[in-house]
Amino acid sequence: MGLEEIIPGIFLVAVLILVFPSFLKSNLKSRQLFINLFIWSIIVLSIMIVSYLIFK
Repeated sequence: MGLEEIIPGIFLVAVLILVFPSFLKSNLKSRQLFINLFIWSIIVLSIMIVSYLIFK
């Protein structure tokens, strides 16, 4: 793993740490939390697939 893989990983973890507490605070109901997690997982997966196809 080179530096070009470590730095983006650190930034992703930092963003997750900054966003996650307010995300949990705004989703107190478990049904709303699971719906939002499902939506975000679809967004992240689609971005990963598109970036894989572009940069392959």
